[in-house]
Amino acid sequence: MNDALAALGVRRLVIGIHDPAFPGLPGEDVGRGSPYSRGAERWLRFVRGLGFDGVQLGPQGQTSDINPSPYDGTIFSRNVLSIDLHQLTEASDGPALLPREALATLAAARPPCSTQRVYHCHVFASQRRALDDAFAGFATTRHPGLTERLVQFKRRHGAWLERDSMYEVLCDLHGGLGFRDWWTLAGPHPDQDLWNPPPERARVAEARRAELGRARRQQLDAFAFRQMLFHDQHAALRRRCRELGLELYGDLQIGLSDQDVFAYRSVLLSRYVMGAPPSRTTPEGQAWGYALLDPSQADAATPGRDGALRLLLARVDKLFDEADAIRLDHPHGLVCPWAYRAGQPDSLFAVQHGARLHAAPDLPDHPELARFAIVDPEQLDRSLPRYADDWECDLRPEQIDRYAVFFDAMVASARNHCRDKRDIVCEVLSTLPRPLAAMLERHGLGRFRVVQKANLDDAADVYRPENARPEDWIMAGNHDTKPIWSVVRDWAVSDKRERWAAHLAARLGTDRRELLAQPGALVHALFAEMFASAAENVSVFFTDLFGFEQSYNVPGTVSEDNWSLRLGPDFERDYAEKVTRGQALNLPRALALAFGGRGPDFRRAHAELVAELERLATEGKR
Repeated sequence: MNDALAALGVRRLVIGIHDPAFPGLPGEDVGRGSPYSRGAERWLRFVRGLGFDGVQLGPQGQTSDINPSPYDGTIFSRNVLSIDLHQLTEASDGPALLPREALATLAAARPPCSTQRVYHCHVFASQRRALDDAFAGFATTRHPGLTERLVQFKRRHGAWLERDSMYEVLCDLHGGLGFRDWWTLAGPHPDQDLWNPPPERARVAEARRAELGRARRQQLDAFAFRQMLFHDQHAALRRRCRELGLELYGDLQIGLSDQDVFAYRSVLLSRYVMGAPPSRTTPEGQAWGYALLDPSQADAATPGRDGALRLLLARVDKLFDEADAIRLDHPHGLVCPWAYRAGQPDSLFAVQHGARLHAAPDLPDHPELARFAIVDPEQLDRSLPRYADDWECDLRPEQIDRYAVFFDAMVASARNHCRDKRDIVCEVLSTLPRPLAAMLERHGLGRFRVVQKANLDDAADVYRPENARPEDWIMAGNHDTKPIWSVVRDWAVSDKRERWAAHLAARLGTDRRELLAQPGALVHALFAEMFASAAENVSVFFTDLFGFEQSYNVPGTVSEDNWSLRLGPDFERDYAEKVTRGQALNLPRALALAFGGRGPDFRRAHAELVAELERLATEGKR
């Protein structure tokens, strides 16, 4: 496998999976996957054996009890639902924190089919009860080793830990409500300004924080204790991945949770939020409502306040401490974010009539944005929609420097952590505005090529593999698309099946009739075209590898099925059976086809390697 990937110029082969989707083991699984479990360790060894050299996790921030989306999670605190409870039943450098009987009871209480789907509310409640019991045991014994570890953890992470733990306390005090709903008869409650007070209330806010620190010390310590358990298990995962030869990719989501907005409002815009403009893939746009960093604080921290740049760097530095590389979710948000007015009754209408934050120097419907403009009025092509990639006609070098402040800071952080700038993976999909294109070119970084979205009628389409460049990342789909097995199945109801078969046969030098006749042949040919492209980086989402037809997430919808799909404990057997039926990705089969995509001479030059791949592919079917 390694020789085949090297011959095809594939530098990285990464599999994507989110924490809840990992498999568990019987008796240890409480209904949600964890990358730190023994089931996950089996899975990591399995995918390494298939030839993958990297694992792309989703965002790992803490989610709420009613919203499992990791892209709405916290930016510093990590999701304690991912803590592997089995480890807490074992004594290592301290006493066991959880009785085995307690874990067995939780595992037995799982909802039906919880090895295939995560029931978020159930897991949220049961996991928190178990962690509360673990902390109660620690608080009773105060084991010296664990106590010292907690002290050291709080010292290292105090900058974010205090704010996040205090928010949990405040939500409890305000009846479980988020900060936007803290009101008195006279108006907003003073606790809303606990971290962002006006100068005249600074001392009052400081006194309030000290009061809460004394009165709720046990609850604050419990929060820190849970975070310590997560971070300890994550550090152990990184060590295991290094031993296996796997790189770990983190995910820096562009959105901030309400908890983070509360803690860092002083560096955020108050009247505008971020969304996605109308585009080819989502013509109606997406009203995310995510907070926007204040670009006027992009140079340094204001004395006595948090700077926007400092906040971003704190996030990036922490993630580089936890992962080998970073997937940057929607990099537009750091370069040329699409802004629309907050608090509008029709948020979709508002986002459709928004503007780019730095490209609205004189728009009559957004006069407030003029102060953030980087381009001049004459640099705009007003014959185009303002969300068009070429809305900005041209950019001067000094303007690119201004657009680049946040992104350049990320690259500098990578360098400071002894990473290559290519360890920043940019999720650029259907839109590539001129400022962002300039940023990618500035640093020699690529975009995403999602092949299932390719338009066979447009030779210049950005998703077609033949248009990929070496620096790009190419994939059949991701967590927000249908699995490729579902996509190819749906081709049968239109002329797409025949058209794709003809296209792929021509590209790979194979027989169109075989692609139509053999089970899974079109899927493998599509992957072969990806491997034969110029892109050096190939990403496979776990649903595509394992032959799922259910979607992991359907954007723009609210459903219990979103973010819930997971692998069962018998994933190796299930995978082998599906490969035999041509219903899961057989990597040797796809790679053998890929050599034909480089031409007959290339295939002949690697005839022995192709023969070995075909042998492995056949063995995989047995």
